[in-house]
Amino acid sequence: MGGVELPIDLLRSMYTTMVRIRECEERVAQLLLDKEIGCPTHLCTGQEAIPAGVCAALWTEDYVFGGHRSHGHYLAKGGDLEELMAELYGKRTGCARGRGGSMHLVAPEIGILGTVPIVGATIPMAVGAALMATLRKADRVSVSFFGDGAVEEGIFHESMNLAAARRLPVIFVCENNLYSSHLEILERRAKDNIVQSAELHGMPGQVLDGNDAVAVYRTASEAIKRARGGGGPTFLECRTYRWRGHVGPALDMDVGVRRKDELGEWRARDPIPRLRAHLVDRGVLENELDAVLREAEREVEDAVLRARKAPYPDAGELGWYLFSEPSFGGPR
Repeated sequence: MGGVELPIDLLRSMYTTMVRIRECEERVAQLLLDKEIGCPTHLCTGQEAIPAGVCAALWTEDYVFGGHRSHGHYLAKGGDLEELMAELYGKRTGCARGRGGSMHLVAPEIGILGTVPIVGATIPMAVGAALMATLRKADRVSVSFFGDGAVEEGIFHESMNLAAARRLPVIFVCENNLYSSHLEILERRAKDNIVQSAELHGMPGQVLDGNDAVAVYRTASEAIKRARGGGGPTFLECRTYRWRGHVGPALDMDVGVRRKDELGEWRARDPIPRLRAHLVDRGVLENELDAVLREAEREVEDAVLRARKAPYPDAGELGWYLFSEPSFGGPR
């Protein structure tokens, strides 16, 4: 974590974000095991440093797009924890009014324009938002979060090309957790060379430790500054690892020939204790950091209790949001 020291308040904020994400994901894992939540759910436990580091460098007005594993992106950008939990329960108070579940999160008031489970689907949306900002001369940056499997979709390359050709203010953040569903990266690619896509499409690209929140923040900040200044897009390959399965709470120890050995190695590289140690080195007291964990636990449990009590959508709301006209019954 070299370079000029980051402000201690910034480090505290990123640590708090990471702990909130971890506590949320692990509580959801238990709810899935208890069959209290039934919607398909993809957890980001172990990957918390990437959304925390990137979103700490963004403005509220900046845009964020995600995929099927986006609870962390939603929370790091400022999404409401209670609305997230209610959405997982399919309740009317959810961020998508109980209509989308885990993979369809939205909060346009803080720049979260949507997460979509179709692999690679939001990459062109992020580019489109960046194009809109450019045409309107709005000082906004767009970020696309996606996994390593998405770079094997054609739309990824088409989007990269357009963004580079038009010098659009968009950051492509590949959360490379080394697995696309159940296939390890070299089981589906001839080479582990994702970052080379950046140079081929005419933009800077960088590989970084996705479990180092400080490194993620520093690198993302430079890319965002470059984009705001008209320098165009940047591609960031953040190397990380998902602790839980592709979908659901299982650890997927039987997946691939390497995962049972890798998981222990990556758990030892947990991004949260890593940032905690850095904070302690900077003079933050252990009991202060313990209090962050207790507050996150309380906040998550409160969100669960409220979600349990919240109402389900009424059958009469089925036609809402299909059309823009308020005459169809949806909220204005």
